Amino acid sequence: MKVKIIAIGKIKEKYLKDGIAEYSKRLSRFTKFEILELPDEKTPDNASQAQNQQILEKEGQRIIQKISPREFVIVLAIEGKQLSSEKFSQILSDAQIKGYSDITFIIGGSLGLSQEVKKRADLLISFGLMTLPHQLMRLVLAEQIYRAFMIQEGSPYHK
Repeated sequence: MKVKIIAIGKIKEKYLKDGIAEYSKRLSRFTKFEILELPDEKTPDNASQAQNQQILEKEGQRIIQKISPREFVIVLAIEGKQLSSEKFSQILSDAQIKGYSDITFIIGGSLGLSQEVKKRADLLISFGLMTLPHQLMRLVLAEQIYRAFMIQEGSPYHK
């Protein structure tokens, strides 16, 4: 099985890179794990709604190009379902049982995600109503994916 995170923008902060690297290492015993960073569009300070929409569409096209039709796609979106860690683990397990060998998570940039990307999703999930920086979300998501595998294993990591 392969787990991939597609994310808009680069991570600059060392502490985030280090945390993600740690969970990537831990995940290697369960799955092939990768993070694909796609370039973000520069957003003018006083961008109009139309400009923001164009930016979302350009970023969305980049994301869609990196997804194959056979991937199970989970999009992080504020309007998505909020899940417990146990339910999240079950969803990943169920995707494997249904024959998906690739599970792809998508994290948008500072403006979010285009409707095209959200429509491609097999599932939209939310980590809550609070806004988190999209760079930090990669670390949180990597930890939750690791936690999901540990739950499946019956490990005491998840208490």
